[in-house]
Amino acid sequence: MRNLINFVLKHFAWIAFFTFVTISLMLLFRFNAFHNYIFLSSANSVSYSIHSVKNSFTSYLNLKETNSDLLIRNAELENRIIYLQNRLSEYELQEYNDSIPDEKLIPGYKYIIAEVINNSISKPYNYILLNKGKADGIEPEMGIVDHNGVIGIIDIVGEHASRAISLLNPKFRLSCKVKNHDFFGSLVWGGHDPSTVLLEEMPRHVDFEKGDTIITSGYSAVFPEGLLVGTIIDTEKDKDDNFLSFKVKLFTDFSQLKIVRVIKNDRLAEISSLNEHQPK
Repeated sequence: MRNLINFVLKHFAWIAFFTFVTISLMLLFRFNAFHNYIFLSSANSVSYSIHSVKNSFTSYLNLKETNSDLLIRNAELENRIIYLQNRLSEYELQEYNDSIPDEKLIPGYKYIIAEVINNSISKPYNYILLNKGKADGIEPEMGIVDHNGVIGIIDIVGEHASRAISLLNPKFRLSCKVKNHDFFGSLVWGGHDPSTVLLEEMPRHVDFEKGDTIITSGYSAVFPEGLLVGTIIDTEKDKDDNFLSFKVKLFTDFSQLKIVRVIKNDRLAEISSLNEHQPK
């Protein structure tokens, strides 16, 4: 108690000064309208600044939780989009399958509808990836067509996907003929233009015209006879003077491949077995 009294006596002048200043300010702001308005405005401004800082700090603390919630919502939306895309693909495949005319369903052949998931047209050796594989009945050496014509042939099969050698690949040679003629030759890609191929080894003594339609010859267990390929747009000299080569414009636009049909020949194993027993 003595220390408190000594402190008050020692600092009495300062204590009295601050006491009178405080009382003066209270009287000034309480009984003077202008100064009261200034005080309240300043107090509100300070209060607003304090609340803004507090809210900003609180928002910063909650930012991590908000980001986590957004990431979860984005993942849910992406999963839903993928699900809807898969369902749309299923409907498109079913619609494509239902739209195939009965006259195109050749006896002895079955069709497996597949979707192209990757495709190249500008490489020296082009391939096509499909979303169907062994589990869907796909096997090596099955032919592929779309609604316009021949596409390629399956060479590698996985459980749920498969790869095909594209018609735009020098490794793939297809036996073809001119429609309404029995002369046949070998169709091969020249390696440059993805819209044209060459039909080689055609006899010189037969008259063919530009615009003639090229179809599969049927001399293969993979493709039945009569599948569309393209039309003759020019004639070229063959390596052998006894033959001609035709430049053929393909019916299929390989840059727009999406849904295709994989051709299954029920008699493929039987035909292959007979070919193996032919004398060499």
